[in-house]
Amino acid sequence: MEELILALFMPTTYYDAWSLRNAMKGAGTQERVLIEILCTRTNQEIREIVSCYQSEFGRDLEKDIRSDTSGHFERLLVSMCQGNRDENQNVNHQLAQEDAQRLYQAGEGRLGTDESCFNMILATRSFPQLKATMDAYSRMANRDLLSSVGREFSGNVESGLKTILQCALNRSAFFAERLYYSMKGAGTDDSTLVRIVVTRSEIDLVQIKQMFNQMYQKTLGTMIASDTSGDYRRLLLAIIGQ
Repeated sequence: MEELILALFMPTTYYDAWSLRNAMKGAGTQERVLIEILCTRTNQEIREIVSCYQSEFGRDLEKDIRSDTSGHFERLLVSMCQGNRDENQNVNHQLAQEDAQRLYQAGEGRLGTDESCFNMILATRSFPQLKATMDAYSRMANRDLLSSVGREFSGNVESGLKTILQCALNRSAFFAERLYYSMKGAGTDDSTLVRIVVTRSEIDLVQIKQMFNQMYQKTLGTMIASDTSGDYRRLLLAIIGQ
């Protein structure tokens, strides 16, 4: 309840920066939080988060990421916090073909994986462009890029790359799935539930609710109501408009 109320009081950018700081503070790192924020936000949002992180916590986000993560996952997150994704919404189909070919040759088409090629393409192409690349890839390779990423990568870097691709396909479906798994089974991952409901509440929560319904044959409200209680439940339901 306290976390939810505080989250509602925080300006959006500050809340993202605060969540990233908390995910890396102390022992251990909550990689899922880093992925959920850094791999789904727009360039503008990323740049604001980076400067807010610096002004509020007196720390360099990229430095913190470098000291808390390693290997290809570190490189992916560092690319993400540059906020350099192409924002041109027009799709270049020729480029999509070429990128699909490059990704195939960097993964399925060779022994081992050329991770830097995946990082370069997934970190810099616009979301519509990536969607076209995924289409071109399935036509060319007869399998979808998400499952190729699953075969070529593992662990956090796999989750990060898949998150970027899921955002390119359908961002609302990505958040719907995260919400579902925050409540599925025993116990509730309250931090994830609060974070997604609050951060998406004036952006795409309506679409997330629709996707949730389609994907799980139940409403988000029903699931929240059965997983939470008291004032906490009432406040969450009010935010999602139930």
